Amino acid sequence: MTRETLWLIVGFAGQTVFTGRFVLQWLYSEFKRRSVIPVGFWYLSMLGSALLLSYAVYREDPVFIIGQSFGFLVYLRNLQLIARDKPQEP
Repeated sequence: MTRETLWLIVGFAGQTVFTGRFVLQWLYSEFKRRSVIPVGFWYLSMLGSALLLSYAVYREDPVFIIGQSFGFLVYLRNLQLIARDKPQEP
């Protein structure tokens, strides 16, 4: 397997995870019978973004790098806000 093939696998894996977050959100919303964004959405967003960012760096694509970098920060911040609002155990 060539280096290029490995990076294509990373890129496709990132895109699959990134798309999977919408499937998760859709199914969870159907289950709740209202529009909801589950915490798992943000974890999948971060994982997909990290994989896509790695692929973009390998490809040396500045547009893709900037876009994924900003998105990663947004996903991280959402997880921080969720953790902050979580009730503390005694």
